[in-house]
Amino acid sequence: MADRTAPPSRPRRRTTDAAAGGVDVRGWLGNLRLSGFMVIMMGLVVLAAFVLVPTIGTYVSQRQQIAALQDAVSVTADEVSALEAQQEQWKDSAYITAQARERLYYTRPGEVLYLVIDDLPASLAPQDKPEVSDTVEQTRSDWMAQLVRSVTESGLAQTAVPVQIGVPDPAPAPTG
Repeated sequence: MADRTAPPSRPRRRTTDAAAGGVDVRGWLGNLRLSGFMVIMMGLVVLAAFVLVPTIGTYVSQRQQIAALQDAVSVTADEVSALEAQQEQWKDSAYITAQARERLYYTRPGEVLYLVIDDLPASLAPQDKPEVSDTVEQTRSDWMAQLVRSVTESGLAQTAVPVQIGVPDPAPAPTG
């Protein structure tokens, strides 16, 4: 008995691109076979990606928050240690005396305190103000809009009734 083979359902065509070193996309996609198992596995991979991406994003943001809070704790610890050192300084009577003399201008009996008002160096002293010009300059504001806004605001403002001292309040009108 002779071997009988069925003719191929599609004749295979060879293109010149494949012979020239290019990729035959039609041939490659034609040879691709998907099984049910492969489809299920690809579906599970896509599902895992949808589930894990937000979780990973949350994890990363929480790690950043934890790092920021740890930095804040270290800064606060430094501030606490500085305040404790300052508290230790205030226990010294010489430091308290120096601060009272410096901040509050306290003196000992018999001492004379002189305050120099203008003790700034010339570089830190305020500079002379420029002279006023003789020319008239145009303002860059819209006076009409400012006028309308002023009138509108004054019309909507609550009016105050002046209080007269020694004059009794008028009797309220009877309601009936």
